[in-house]
Amino acid sequence: MQSKAATVAEYLASLPTDRRTALLEVRDVFLANLDKDYEEGMSYGMIGYCVPFRVFPAGYHCDPKQALPFAALASQKNYLSVYMMGIYADGDDPESSWFRKAWAKTGKKLDMGKCCIRFKKVEDLALDVIAEALRRMPAKRYVEYYLQARADYATAKANGTAGKGVAKAAKKAVKKATKKTAKKAVAKVKGTPKPKAAKTPKRKASSR
Repeated sequence: MQSKAATVAEYLASLPTDRRTALLEVRDVFLANLDKDYEEGMSYGMIGYCVPFRVFPAGYHCDPKQALPFAALASQKNYLSVYMMGIYADGDDPESSWFRKAWAKTGKKLDMGKCCIRFKKVEDLALDVIAEALRRMPAKRYVEYYLQARADYATAKANGTAGKGVAKAAKKAVKKATKKTAKKAVAKVKGTPKPKAAKTPKRKASSR
């Protein structure tokens, strides 16, 4: 849900009190732990944190007019969200793996997509883990991470292997679903009593 707010203050002021309070608390964690080379501002209708052009002149490859996005905070229709590109889940990415393991140790449930952490209230978040994740990814390291990811994708595309991970996962899911369906079918058949053999009516002896 993108906002038309021009500034962070305007965006926060437009939110209901409970949502504004929650985002302000998470925002404090961001501002206290982000590398000084990141800048805060409105980005794609959310509170964004990016690598400014003075640090990375090339900008975002999807739109070079935009500074390279790193993180964001947003109020969506049914939940609040924290976006962190530095822990983007892609295969065996070490940062993503570290983050998920660190979060699991807190005992809190992690509702996360590729890089979006969804939550209803601040208590749902492991703020100390988020803080450490931010400290682990200063702007210059994130630029290296981003460039390496782009290079890896370009290589995979040139070799014709880009997207194979997604295809493999989809194939595995279909196979699993098929096995499950087959297993249910077998169980159903096994649980069905065998039909009784039809009795052949006895023919009456002829009186002739």
